[in-house]
Amino acid sequence: MEILRTESLTRRFGAFTAVDEVTFTMEKGEVFGLLGPNGAGKSTTLKMLTTLLPPTSGNAYIQDFDLIHHAGDVRRLIGYVPQALSADGALTGYENLLIFAKLYDLPRKEREARIQRSLTFMGLEEAAGKLVRDYSGGMIRRLEIAQSILHHPPILFLDEPTVGLDPLARKAVWDNLEQLREEYDTTILLTTHHMEEADYLCDRIAIMHHAKLAAIGAPDLLKATLDKQDATLDDVFIHYTGNAMDENELGGNFRDTTRARRNARRIG
Repeated sequence: MEILRTESLTRRFGAFTAVDEVTFTMEKGEVFGLLGPNGAGKSTTLKMLTTLLPPTSGNAYIQDFDLIHHAGDVRRLIGYVPQALSADGALTGYENLLIFAKLYDLPRKEREARIQRSLTFMGLEEAAGKLVRDYSGGMIRRLEIAQSILHHPPILFLDEPTVGLDPLARKAVWDNLEQLREEYDTTILLTTHHMEEADYLCDRIAIMHHAKLAAIGAPDLLKATLDKQDATLDDVFIHYTGNAMDENELGGNFRDTTRARRNARRIG
């Protein structure tokens, strides 16, 4: 069953087109990866889908509610985990969740059960009373996911969910996301620069390049499009985004690099 559909979704900033007529669909329960070099349009697409940025033209629909006319309804249907740190280090894990429960307007009689369930689901029940500034990077990311699923959203958006995490913490987040899909049938859209992550988690991926969709499909099917034995998702990425990347795509500009390293340091 289709849960998300974009129709020629476009965003311009003056004369610059950041997202150019992007069209794709997602099925309920699917894990969908949005890949691409820095500046390809991934973050702008995510911001439109989470109603943080209005489209210039085109539209998108989540369970038949469109971004333009029903933004409030869309917000009630989604969870969002940004790349930047969203948990408050001066509060405990429990207190962070309580704030989000109130923001989501959960009924008072349901809040405690929802909070405890989210803590248990993400393996944070023993750390609930500790200040978040004393959490490890992996624990912070799990707390942020716990915040985003308190209201049981049918679709979850994650922007670089494992940025700055070591391999063990990254695998723990992967396991939690798989469990989330299995137990709640949650649909997940994530952006990532880790090809291994996309290959492991995603049923399908879309590769963006220069604001457009360059390819879309299951990882194995995209690998099969290459005339190369034992092709990897890295090979697919390079093939569809071009062997010669311009300097803006090789890790982004100074501001992008500074922001990414600052986020990684705060989370990790």
